Amino acid sequence: MSRGYFITGTDTDSGKTVVTLGLMQLLQDRGYRVAGMKPVAAGAEQTVQGWRNSDALQLQAQSTGLLDYATLNPYLFEPPIAPHLAARQAGIAIDFSRIRQCFDELADQVDWVVVEGAGGWRVPLGEEGAVAELAVSLELPVILVVGLKLGCINHALLSVESIVTSGANLIGWIGSQVDSEMRFVEGNVETLKKSITAPCLGIVPHLEPSSVSTAYRFLQLP
Repeated sequence: MSRGYFITGTDTDSGKTVVTLGLMQLLQDRGYRVAGMKPVAAGAEQTVQGWRNSDALQLQAQSTGLLDYATLNPYLFEPPIAPHLAARQAGIAIDFSRIRQCFDELADQVDWVVVEGAGGWRVPLGEEGAVAELAVSLELPVILVVGLKLGCINHALLSVESIVTSGANLIGWIGSQVDSEMRFVEGNVETLKKSITAPCLGIVPHLEPSSVSTAYRFLQLP
């Protein structure tokens, strides 16, 4: 039976994709076959293969084997807006059972599936609920990515409270320095470590696009 993680964040652009790629690399370094999954993505560009999301393409490239794009990213919307609004605009209802079916298809092909959520934990996805309900429906342990910037302590603690209240299993958190000029990073990280009972699984410094592939060096598996 395949195993997996659900990666959520304190906000949009909190570093979820970089962390997801890093965790996938760590698992692959241990000899596991790994698939990345982006169930819902809002923001796409036209390519020779059709409409594609850049984050999902990175997960596909990092995955073991040749995985079908539509399976690892079953819901893709062109405008970079809130997913439930993009879905409404497209006249599409995001169906959690379809996402579960795609997850199971990926799980049949690999040892681990690392799922990246959309935006933060409470981002609505439609009538079936928010990212929170999706993670719970997939029955995956959750890792929170804290985007290290001014205000991150409040964002992180509210996210942790919501994750725990939802009944999901928060198994750790990872800091990702999204603001290269953030002041007192160490002090903020120390406060987070004291305030969040789940273990810290790594702190990723601010990385230039050309260095994103090195993120795994700063992470540890739970």
